[in-house]
Amino acid sequence: MLEAWDSSEIENIVTTADWLFQYSDSSEQADPATREALRYRGALYWGVQSLAQRPLCTVTAVAVCQQIKSVALDIRRTPGTQLMNERTGEIVYTPPEGEALLRDLLANWESFLHTQTELDPLVRMAVGHYQFEAIHPFVDGNGRTGRVLNLLFLIQEGLLDLPVLYLSRAILRRKADYYRLLREVTQTGDWEAWVLYMLNGVEETARWTTAKILAIRSLADHTASLVRERLPKLYSRELVDVIFEQPYCRIGNLVDKGVGKEKLFLHPRLLKLLGSETHDYVRYQ
Repeated sequence: MLEAWDSSEIENIVTTADWLFQYSDSSEQADPATREALRYRGALYWGVQSLAQRPLCTVTAVAVCQQIKSVALDIRRTPGTQLMNERTGEIVYTPPEGEALLRDLLANWESFLHTQTELDPLVRMAVGHYQFEAIHPFVDGNGRTGRVLNLLFLIQEGLLDLPVLYLSRAILRRKADYYRLLREVTQTGDWEAWVLYMLNGVEETARWTTAKILAIRSLADHTASLVRERLPKLYSRELVDVIFEQPYCRIGNLVDKGVGKEKLFLHPRLLKLLGSETHDYVRYQ
């Protein structure tokens, strides 16, 4: 969810962690930006499941982009796509045109990811991400699709079991460098600076995400101890685990849904911990 939050913000689709978690199971009631970010979450989850049926490929990329944009799009067929500087309006990149050429370039992208095994997987991810963004195969959604594909590739290569590497956080923090270094590979062939940028982002993100996971576990253990001491007849670790599945919890998550309007419960300490740059939390007294 946090990956969806920041990857969307990179594209100026702005929501909040609070809204994302509040509407995670009922997105039709959310605002358009929140719905679009939730679709990113769904596309990422779908992509992980798809790896059991086929390796990462153009078909995967098309399906991921379709889910993010919620339209039945395919590889670009019409000419005229240009990338512009949002502030100045200057055209900074004109991607290749023609469906046949784009599919040939995507086939080359696939081949690089799957055959250049003498290169470290993180280097292949960085190079492959540049390739995909330079091909720019869709009329919209290329950046977010490419960032989903990064995580799917790391799972495919066995570096992750789940898509918990919060890589878009590092990119958002240095967004200007992200776009600048992508352009410099195209304009000057400066691969080294681009690859180092991505490797540093992975390292920073891995350390930050690990610390966040450990903090959540610590808060969960602290909460379990508190409930066990104060409410021993009610306590079960399964109950505590349920309220840590997400910050907003519906009564139906805890017991069979009863008659009447369903209530929504907020776990404020978990929400604050998830949305915070630091990993501190206030202990229960």
